[in-house]
Formats: sequence, C-alpha cells, structure tokens
Amino acid sequence: MVAIGRMLSRTIITVNENEILKQLVLLCAAGLLVSLLMLICGLDLSPGF
Repeated sequence: MVAIGRMLSRTIITVNENEILKQLVLLCAAGLLVSLLMLICGLDLSPGF
C-alpha cells in the first residue's frame, strides 16, 4: 500500500513539473511574439519597401 502511495505521489509531482514547464515555455513564446509585433508595428512591409 505504501509503494502505491509513493508511486502516485511521484507521478503527480512529475506531471505538475511538466505542466509548469509547458506553461513557462508558452509564456515566453507569447512574450517573444508580442515583442516581435511591437518591433514591426511601424515598419512598412509593402512591396515598394
């Protein structure tokens, strides 16, 4: 019974760490996207550029 409890606690901790990592990666990607959009906001990207 103790072994099952330990296994479940390790599984829950691993899932939570992976989810936190995924959320941090998505937050960084969103920040980079917003930064890129702010950089090209005033640029004229027409063919005549």
